[in-house]
Amino acid sequence: MYIIGIAGGTGSGKTTVVRKIVESLTTEDVALIPQDSYYNDTSEMTIEERHKINFDHPSAFDWQLLIQHIKDLKNGVSIEQPTYSYIECNRQAETIHIEPHKVIIIEGIMALAKKELRDLMDLKIFVDTDSDERLIRVIERDVIERGRTAQMVMDRYREVLKPMHQEFIEPTKQFADLIIPQGGENMKAIEIMRTYILHHLK
Repeated sequence: MYIIGIAGGTGSGKTTVVRKIVESLTTEDVALIPQDSYYNDTSEMTIEERHKINFDHPSAFDWQLLIQHIKDLKNGVSIEQPTYSYIECNRQAETIHIEPHKVIIIEGIMALAKKELRDLMDLKIFVDTDSDERLIRVIERDVIERGRTAQMVMDRYREVLKPMHQEFIEPTKQFADLIIPQGGENMKAIEIMRTYILHHLK
């Protein structure tokens, strides 16, 4: 089993990088573990309390469950991956059954933030993109997919996303084996990464 961690700021292009890796493999070979699925269970909170949670802080994640699930997969044991609703700001009752695969991709803003999780990875990648470009992408995504206004997104970026990125996400770049500048637009870097992975698997 080959475990890849892909981190980077919100809107950096992580999804594009993941898609390019998946495209070069068969669906039988790769399983994706989104870190967003491992936000803490907040069922005991009201919706108003949930909306006050800082989801860009390390404390928002259920690290223990995520790390245990990666260990289980590495040991050949299937898992029930949680699912998460951005509308309700909470986990859903449904889970996704994940079997062990040749390649496991852990993708999320803080995928490289915990040493215990990093130690399980064979390849650590940081997707690096200019902050202005990331803001534009976040506005486009949140307005279309999450029902927020552009002003709401910009206020959140200024008050939460930017300071959290500088404090918790940007520093994890030092742990990366490979840094991909310009995110998903950097086709040369992505091709080098894909070639490296395929070579390792062969």
